[in-house]
Amino acid sequence: AIEPLPAGAMNERQIADSDAVGLAMAKALKRMGSKTRKVSTAVAGSSVITKVIQMPADMRELEMEEQIKLEADQYVPYPIEEVNLDFQVIGSTPNADTVDVLLAACRTETIDERVLTLDQVGLEATVVDTESQALENACVLLRPQMPNGGEKSTTAIIDIGASNTVFMVMHDHKIIYRREQSFGGKQLTEDIMRHYGMSEEEANNAKKIGGLPEDYDTEVLPYFIDDLTQQIDRSLQLFFANSPKFNEIDLIILAGGSANIPNISDQVKEKLGVNVAIANPFKGMDVAAKARPKQLRQDETALLLAFGLAMRAFD
Repeated sequence: AIEPLPAGAMNERQIADSDAVGLAMAKALKRMGSKTRKVSTAVAGSSVITKVIQMPADMRELEMEEQIKLEADQYVPYPIEEVNLDFQVIGSTPNADTVDVLLAACRTETIDERVLTLDQVGLEATVVDTESQALENACVLLRPQMPNGGEKSTTAIIDIGASNTVFMVMHDHKIIYRREQSFGGKQLTEDIMRHYGMSEEEANNAKKIGGLPEDYDTEVLPYFIDDLTQQIDRSLQLFFANSPKFNEIDLIILAGGSANIPNISDQVKEKLGVNVAIANPFKGMDVAAKARPKQLRQDETALLLAFGLAMRAFD
């Protein structure tokens, strides 16, 4: 279920109005009809820090935890008593004496905002992830769409959120590059509001279910697609500059709400000269009989982050 939030409920990806967010969640839960009460959620924005550090390979987990706490001020720009920390060993380094460790830290108040908002509608947060890691985890569901199932191929996955776009490159089943930029579907909403004198709610509804004036496809939408294409092209060029051994992409997969714009894949392909597909995380997956296929097709591109969070149930 997807439930819209009123304007001002979120600010810079932080909860600004917990009552409004809680009410939206309560409506979504009622519509879903699910009795599940344990949930995973994600934090994002400037209060979240992730960093790969190197630690001695022979160090036990408890020793590593103590060492990271002692050295946390090198990596986290906040007082240690104001953050929640976690880490995960992700693999060996070329130096056999060390391992790469992913460190994640977040302001405690940001986590508490989410946990308390969930609590007020009877939900228990059992996992607090970061949005970036949840999106990366969800990319495994897109492998059936990739050339050779992702093996020895290079795919750019672009998740276009409301105000933030995440650009990731996957090569041979691994995320090798990641970048975020302040751009999203909200820009198109604002263009519609400005051009037609609509409220934000009216513009969002018209964008999702149709009913915009005839000149929308010539006077408003092309400018947004041009801006989106420029953002993608800029991210591609930065990826090539930072990864000299790569000079081409086999496929671009578009996700997020804006990926539902009719014919957007053809238009981006024409402008960039790269094959483009629309994310289909449900591909090859059994779907419950009570799910509405039409609604599912309309919303599935926007569910990549939710997929990544749901996959934590299998940890």
